[in-house]
Amino acid sequence: MAPPCLIFCYNNASFISKMFLYMYMASVNFQNVNIYPTTAVHQQKKAPAVLESANVPKQAPAFRAEAYNSQLSVRTSLTTKDERKKYEALSNELNLEYRKKLEYALKSGQLLKNNSNDRSSVLDNLYKIINEERDAGLDKITILQECLDILANPYVITQTCEDIPEQYKRQVIGLITNLSEDPKKIAETKWELDNMHTGTCPAASIEFDLATKHTAEFFRMVEGLTSPKNEVVKLIKMDNLSEKSSDAIWLLTKFKTPHVMKDFNTAVVLLKPDENAIIRARIQNHHRDKGERSIIDVLMQSMLMQVGSQQTYNSLTDKRAPNAWTQEDGGLIDFEKTYVESVVEDKNTTSVTYQIVDENGRLKGYEKDFNTIKKQLLDTLKTGHNIIIGYTWPDPENGNRLAGHEITIVGYKTNAKGEGIFICQDSDDDIAAPIEMSEKFLLPKIHHAGLPDSIASRDFKYEESWKVGLDEFQDIMKNQAGA
Repeated sequence: MAPPCLIFCYNNASFISKMFLYMYMASVNFQNVNIYPTTAVHQQKKAPAVLESANVPKQAPAFRAEAYNSQLSVRTSLTTKDERKKYEALSNELNLEYRKKLEYALKSGQLLKNNSNDRSSVLDNLYKIINEERDAGLDKITILQECLDILANPYVITQTCEDIPEQYKRQVIGLITNLSEDPKKIAETKWELDNMHTGTCPAASIEFDLATKHTAEFFRMVEGLTSPKNEVVKLIKMDNLSEKSSDAIWLLTKFKTPHVMKDFNTAVVLLKPDENAIIRARIQNHHRDKGERSIIDVLMQSMLMQVGSQQTYNSLTDKRAPNAWTQEDGGLIDFEKTYVESVVEDKNTTSVTYQIVDENGRLKGYEKDFNTIKKQLLDTLKTGHNIIIGYTWPDPENGNRLAGHEITIVGYKTNAKGEGIFICQDSDDDIAAPIEMSEKFLLPKIHHAGLPDSIASRDFKYEESWKVGLDEFQDIMKNQAGA
């Protein structure tokens, strides 16, 4: 049985506008240092980073998605007048340090990649960032520099939560508490703000994967999220989500993903951060401390959390509402994470569960032997995919029930002693570089991994996860009602 990602880490515009109603956006005015209240912010009970038996699907989650296998020619020189014009415009906005990072992006082949939904290149979208209007509270040069930081080293992507400076804390607490005057509620909220650690590791892992494997699409999203509309429109295929179009439509509806059907096989989806994300992003524009999330991290992770949580994530509290699959209010569970990957990455991903966890949240055994698990991971790496995994450990402060975290495997090597080493990205280690974990350490701890369907299906038989999870949740609710 799969833990709820162990609550891993755990804590409309032009043609599409007529189809959606937007919530009013809370705003921060940095001239007057005011934060204006928005609609009600619901207080949720904090979710423990442990297993709850009511949240445990029985089998491996599975979503279909077409693999992102477009053949890209790597270009490292500017060949058109338009490219030279855009490159020069970017260079003119930058100091020497960032001109070198821009040159690196070109020479490494990143800048001219066009593996985006609309075939725009990284260069096209960076140029739009400096030449088109940005959100009123965001500086275009700061955003451009953050983009170049990621192009130079995507390991700077982090989930480490930003602090709220004292001059904004009263207004933010007012937003969270709906302007409550209850001293106890205010004190509790202040404590939570001062001690917050984000539960966005699944979202941060997907953000990293987008930046490294779908680079142009990543920066197309950055451009849209930092624009005045704070949104991205994306065309997706129905069979990215499920073999049956009717099931795919059901999933879009169940996850409350704003969408318009273009035809029976394709849909246009609207991707947005939650309404409070822009507050944190605007604060980070002026008050980002070393090691904290960037503007891009804040908006991207909020958008991804919204997609997976049925549009219920709140950036101010780092909580989401319980739904049909989980009673928790923390991070994303594993097949929510897989749904997000399928929507935003066009990626052939199946979330395969390896650990067997009992009803008390303790490790009971494994679905496959470690050699099989290792082979699946290595075969996936050979296809050019990163692997987002959830790994677990017994929590001695909670009766050895499993706690967990989400990271990304990016490579594998053998050290001088002949030991196998997995190379990983961890968005929660305060290290802007890949880390190494021995296979002896990591393999027994992997609860689930996102694999290509072709690799997962050769060793597992599974039913699509949303069916498994929903059926089990409904059975639990019936049993509780009859108790």
